Amino acid sequence: MDRPRAARRVRIIGAGGTIAMGGDSATPQLAAAALVAMIPELGGDGIDAIDVVNKPSAHLTLADQLEVCRQARDAARRGIGVVVTHGTDSLEETAMLCDVVHDAEAPIVFTGAIRPATAAGADGPANLLDAVSVATSEEASGMGVLVVFGGEIHHARCARKTDTTSLVAFSSPQTGPLGRVTEGHATIWSRLPRNPPLDPPALDKRVHVVPTGAGDDGTLARAALATEPDGVVIGTLGAGHLAPPLLELWAEAAERIPIVAYCRPERGVVLQGTYGYAGSEQDLRDTGIIPVGFLSPQAARMKLLACVASGLSVEEVRWAFRQDDG
Repeated sequence: MDRPRAARRVRIIGAGGTIAMGGDSATPQLAAAALVAMIPELGGDGIDAIDVVNKPSAHLTLADQLEVCRQARDAARRGIGVVVTHGTDSLEETAMLCDVVHDAEAPIVFTGAIRPATAAGADGPANLLDAVSVATSEEASGMGVLVVFGGEIHHARCARKTDTTSLVAFSSPQTGPLGRVTEGHATIWSRLPRNPPLDPPALDKRVHVVPTGAGDDGTLARAALATEPDGVVIGTLGAGHLAPPLLELWAEAAERIPIVAYCRPERGVVLQGTYGYAGSEQDLRDTGIIPVGFLSPQAARMKLLACVASGLSVEEVRWAFRQDDG
């Protein structure tokens, strides 16, 4: 199979994960350059590889994630297409953060693997080859940060890991894939508008994710607020619904810190005005609570972390999330 003629140079940034693991019990073993060396189609000029960190992605710190994103963004600013190899456990969080800080035209593409590099049927080489095809594609220019996995192209703001062991582990419940990679060629079907970027100096703020469920009496909410967080991502039921006492608790907190709300269904948003009972979406929108639209709780947390670390006021945070709530 011939690779498409590269439209730009590509930098592969290693961030660890299963794609770089080997052995009977998978442990980190391979550097990014070794991953490239395993794929003959990636030989030749135009591709270089560096390592920022080599850890299981469950071990990554916020500082690690920000450094990966900065190095990817800085390369993209020089017109270089970037591929980040990353563990799937937290790939969607780092990809979302990267989309928040990315301000260049060259694409940044995240990929990884479900099977270690030494396993029979390892999927890392195919995913990496596909990701490079997207990173070199002119069609992917200006799209922000993408996730390429199992031949599918997803946007970082929509991608979620929805299967623990499938080779097609990622999906976009709200939008579906934006495209596919077939025979080394990237085909883009649709595009998402980009958000204005942020440049947080550090991710040194505290943001909790607090879900809810039937019969929630606010114990978890009060415990989270007792830690004096800089912001909270809260779960709602249905289309933005909470028990009235719980809504009152969060509404009071929203007068001091940014409180952003997601919907528990994977394909859902906070409605505008279908329901009118106490604690419905109309009541929620009458408070200072900020709906996050289609973002997952983990994506909303990364964006909120970047917002508060960048020094945005509550109203500026509201403006930043309004782009996702539309």
